[in-house]
Amino acid sequence: MASQHYNNLEEDEEDAFDDTMDFGVQQTGYEPGQYNEAESQAYAQQQRIAEAAAAQAQALEALATVPEPVKKYIIHLHALLNAANPSLPEIQAAYDQGWNRLTEKFFQKAEWPEAEIIAPLVNHDEIFLTLYRELYFRHVFARLQPDLDDRFHSYENYCSLFNLILNSPGPVPLTLPIDWLYNIVDEFVYQYTSFALWRGKVSNKSEDEKVVLAESGHIWSCYSVLNVLYSLIQKSKIQDQLSAAQKGEDVEAAGGEYGSILLYHHLGYFSILGLLRVHVLLGDYTLALSMLDGIDLNKKALFTRVTSAHVGTYYYTAFSYMMLGRYPDAIRALSHILFFVLRLKHFQRGSQFDQINKTADRMYALMAICQALCPSKMDEGISTAMKEKFGDQFAKMVHGGEDSLPAFQEMFIHGAPRFISPNPPPYETESPEALDAYSALPEPSSHQLSLFLSTVTPQLSTSNLRSFLRLYTTLGTEKLAGFLKVDEEEVLEMLMTAKGAARKFTWVEGGLLEGEVVGVSDINFGIDETHVTVAESKTSRRYADFFLRHGLKFADVYSNLHAKPLPIPKLRANANGAASAAPVPAVIATATPAAVNGAPKAVVWGTSA
Repeated sequence: MASQHYNNLEEDEEDAFDDTMDFGVQQTGYEPGQYNEAESQAYAQQQRIAEAAAAQAQALEALATVPEPVKKYIIHLHALLNAANPSLPEIQAAYDQGWNRLTEKFFQKAEWPEAEIIAPLVNHDEIFLTLYRELYFRHVFARLQPDLDDRFHSYENYCSLFNLILNSPGPVPLTLPIDWLYNIVDEFVYQYTSFALWRGKVSNKSEDEKVVLAESGHIWSCYSVLNVLYSLIQKSKIQDQLSAAQKGEDVEAAGGEYGSILLYHHLGYFSILGLLRVHVLLGDYTLALSMLDGIDLNKKALFTRVTSAHVGTYYYTAFSYMMLGRYPDAIRALSHILFFVLRLKHFQRGSQFDQINKTADRMYALMAICQALCPSKMDEGISTAMKEKFGDQFAKMVHGGEDSLPAFQEMFIHGAPRFISPNPPPYETESPEALDAYSALPEPSSHQLSLFLSTVTPQLSTSNLRSFLRLYTTLGTEKLAGFLKVDEEEVLEMLMTAKGAARKFTWVEGGLLEGEVVGVSDINFGIDETHVTVAESKTSRRYADFFLRHGLKFADVYSNLHAKPLPIPKLRANANGAASAAPVPAVIATATPAAVNGAPKAVVWGTSA
């Protein structure tokens, strides 16, 4: 009965909602389906308004969680950047000190607020929000572990920033400190390198990551990065400006509408340094050095105003010289920058200097390699620091022979940058065989190591040969072969190798790739059939430099001692039992206290007790 009752109800409902029934709604003037479309549009609009209100409420709630000092800092930085006459010192202080101080206090292990959260504080200023996102992602890469979304969003933000600068109808009215502009270019290159290294590791990729990488091959591609850097150089006409400066011509006229503005001038200049780094990481050392043709490597160069740019430029220049076999040029570049770092460590502290110290350690490793392959005079402070860090490895490399090859390999791995490949894995093919074939290829760093060792191996035997040649002025090849325990034919090959290593293509003037072939060895010899004639050239000690260096060192010691207060003497009782202070002498005694009955006699500032 119950089932029959429900069936009757269903039949009644079907009759009640028959299409032919009239509900009293006037249908005149409406086409079929038009009433439903208008209703849908009204509903969609109401839904959008509700979603916008919910999003706004959520944004206000998220903004309320931002610490008050952070809000004030963002508002202050925005006001500084948009002032009628921006003050670079104030912007520099807010960028460098303010950001780091708030990071240490609130965001050591957390992200800064997203740009969408703080947007109401800056009236949704798109230029400022783009700069803020660049700082936001730089913080993520420096202190946290970026995921795939972070890498992609950071790339998209860099595209927005550089499109704004390069494709605007006129120069962008933006004033930034030189440190900030260098860090933008440097971080752009760093994140590209980081992504290229991560993308090249095929074995640890999930299937979802492979699909995403297959669909986004243009993101952080080598072409896009090089295109940005070369576009900044072209837009600023920085190479024309550098050429005009060398010729004594008008630099602003050569820069044109964009290059005469500091924003474009500095970005173009630092893009040259960015290309130096990228070409070194790609293994093209000749092209890397050619990028610096218009830049003079001296104390007046623009890059010396930014400490990290100063250190990085000389590091990549020295490494390029070393890989090209121009060891004297590499030693000269390393000596300059290492001496600068030795003086800098007394004045600089913080995370930036920690990174500079790491780069300095790598440069000491490169210096040890170059000194082992091409011994030359260097500063005593640099020599001492190098031997303190890598004394054992340096001794092995100097000794030569096959046993020294692992030491060269260790020093190269320690001192070389992490190389990248311009060609990413073929994720778009969706072929496991193609990915396996790519994984079987040698890694870029391993490839560069093998190239370096192939140039070093022929020179390993010259160390023992040089030690024997120092003992004689004339020597027969047969006798020399007996000393080295090889045949005479092999001795002649070793002599020719040593002769070639004694003459190097060295920079004298002009571009970094220019130079002359000069003798760089302290031993010169000639071969006449089976006789070797040796002429050892001893370099005289540079007493003037030695005297000046130690004079300045003594002056620093004296000024430090002079600035320190004299110690307060202890009170002692006089004959009447009253306490009295010991007289303070004018001169501090340096003599050793005399001993009385085997015990040392106490001396207080030159006055015996």
